[in-house]
Amino acid sequence: MADLPARLAALTQARIGLARTGQSLTTGAALAFDLAHARARDAVHASFDTSALHAAFNVIEVRSKAGDRATYLQRPDLGRDLAVADAGRLAPAGADIAIVVADGLSATAAMRHAVPLLAALLPRLVGRIAPIIAAHQARVALGDVIGAALAAKLVIVLIGERPGLSAPDSLGAYITWSPRPGRSDSERNCVSNIRPPHGLDYQTAAERIAWLVHEAQQRQLTGVALKDASAVGQRLG
Repeated sequence: MADLPARLAALTQARIGLARTGQSLTTGAALAFDLAHARARDAVHASFDTSALHAAFNVIEVRSKAGDRATYLQRPDLGRDLAVADAGRLAPAGADIAIVVADGLSATAAMRHAVPLLAALLPRLVGRIAPIIAAHQARVALGDVIGAALAAKLVIVLIGERPGLSAPDSLGAYITWSPRPGRSDSERNCVSNIRPPHGLDYQTAAERIAWLVHEAQQRQLTGVALKDASAVGQRLG
């Protein structure tokens, strides 16, 4: 069993069996921790570069009422509503599905994973899809406001998740039927930790999201009443 920590460490990015010298971590372990912490902080403060999105899709850019990153971090409520200047730019599009790509707490995740995930997801979706919305300084609930403005039946928010010390680039997908301001988190479904090769790969994530979207369209609901009974969901538990 002496090699158990090494065997477990090979399966995960979590910190397992860290070496010590006396009562302290070794220099290598301490430096690795500092590097992971720096990467997490960088992800939180990174600017959202949407050029790759524009190169691949028809994109409309909007911002929340949080005017800058410092305000966004201190005032979560402002990240849940559209900036006044952008509120009038979104007109009802008669779409079945609206897709929002948001920086959230890790613009790094959105920039790294949104385009390849959308490439895997879009062919699996059924219905009219509105232009992709790129949202700056955004919280998940901003998707409710955007979806309502577009008069979409369902909204998918792809958003950078709060970085951990081993996961600075995790992307989450939040699916909400009949989006409108005031929706609660219990009325959404979430597919989390999209970040190959250490989390969900794009094809697996796309399959789970598409299954949830299809079921939401059939049953006209999302959230706690909609359980992931897809083959992928059952396999992943």
